[in-house]
Amino acid sequence: MRKRWLELVIGVVPVAILFVAFMGINVLPLLFAMMIGAVLFLAISGKGKLAAMPGGAGRSESRIAPLSFDEIGGQERAKKELVEALDFLVKREQIEKLGIRPLKGILLSGPPGTGKTLLAKAAAQHTDSVYVAASGSEFVEMYVGVGAGRIRELFKNARAKAKKENKSSAIIFIDEIEVIGGKRDGGQHREYDQTLNQLLTEMDGIYGNESPRILLIAATNRKEMLDSALLRPGRFDRHIEVTLPDKKGRLHILNIHAKNKPLHEGSDLASVASQAFNFSGAQLESVMNEAAIYAMRENEALITNKHLTMAIDKVMLGERTDRETTHEEKERVALHELGHAIMAELLRPGSVSQVALSPRGGALGYVRQHPQDDQYLYTKRFLESQIMVALGGAAAEEIFYDERSTGSRGDFQQALDLVKTLVESGLTDLGIVDADMITKMQWSKVTGAILDDLMQRTKDMLQEKQDVFRTSLHILMAEEQLSGDEFRNLLNRNSAA
Repeated sequence: MRKRWLELVIGVVPVAILFVAFMGINVLPLLFAMMIGAVLFLAISGKGKLAAMPGGAGRSESRIAPLSFDEIGGQERAKKELVEALDFLVKREQIEKLGIRPLKGILLSGPPGTGKTLLAKAAAQHTDSVYVAASGSEFVEMYVGVGAGRIRELFKNARAKAKKENKSSAIIFIDEIEVIGGKRDGGQHREYDQTLNQLLTEMDGIYGNESPRILLIAATNRKEMLDSALLRPGRFDRHIEVTLPDKKGRLHILNIHAKNKPLHEGSDLASVASQAFNFSGAQLESVMNEAAIYAMRENEALITNKHLTMAIDKVMLGERTDRETTHEEKERVALHELGHAIMAELLRPGSVSQVALSPRGGALGYVRQHPQDDQYLYTKRFLESQIMVALGGAAAEEIFYDERSTGSRGDFQQALDLVKTLVESGLTDLGIVDADMITKMQWSKVTGAILDDLMQRTKDMLQEKQDVFRTSLHILMAEEQLSGDEFRNLLNRNSAA
């Protein structure tokens, strides 16, 4: 019916305009008004960015491949919480007997790349629900009321799709919910305030006895930005934290992405999982993909440990560059990196994985370290040791050149961040303080005192290892890299002597 009306309008309107022009009437204002009307119609009806009308072809209409929770690695706790929250869609009779109010919304929060979208898709598969997805940015337009209209159409579309496919439930997934769900400051009325108000209204209109049932799942990596009205019980009833995977979770993710890749029998994914501390699921997938690319570049049929190590460096630091340096600059970089490596091994034995002199990203050289075990709580001694490792490069330059270079800028920033952690954790002479109440002069005084003391301790420790510097420098300049085991052998040999 709508198509027939559209064809009728297209046929009649041009004839009417020509007739009016023939009568000598100025038709420019009429044409201008029709253009504005057409733009508003297309925007409000959703034919533009979102296309959430039934029968549209936007993201909300995309069909997803079946995805189960077993295919998502590294998020066992989040998966368990989510499955429990989905019971009201699966165990309807049981929750009715217990008088449980069905959930309306589930909020997934956590760093980018941790699998929030995958969890939402698996939730739809687990509950045999229609899956309708959209991004928060798709609801924001310059025209007032457009976002609110698209929210209405999104929920209407989800119900229509569920009925069409004979499903008893529908899951609506909104990514980047903070775009439309940000805190309202009570100031000037904004277009996306109307969008948020409409979203709250739609969530209030979700009832337990309706058919099909609607569940809203939203994802954000900035939960602190969300409006309190959106977070309260009765709207988003469950807040599930989707964190970076631990060592066991990283190994699970690597094994999932290794299923379709030819690994050499000597490939050690457990070692990769250990070295990839703080990697997200997306980064781990990229490690496996980059390793396969390196194998292809070398015309190798199998992916080896060498390819996996190169892939970790690529994901962590960027692609190797062809930047050329002078011999003197290369030697300074080598001594700088050896300073980091020696301090790391002295303070945390076994932590150095590789010392490299090849430029990657913005770095002329690097030391890759990995923790023996995942660690989430830090003592004062541990943080001070991390600061000393960061200062090791600058200390080595001072020992051999009596001056520093700009290559230490990133190291100093890392050291300052660690000092800030010490202060905010009450681990300095200031005691337990509110960091916001500390003046700039106090910050400068405490930071200077800590860094001066740790820099002197670092230089004293490195002065005793000058033989290690000279022996390692010769090999590093020639081969441009030292494995962790090779470096530890050199360190132990010189220490025994």
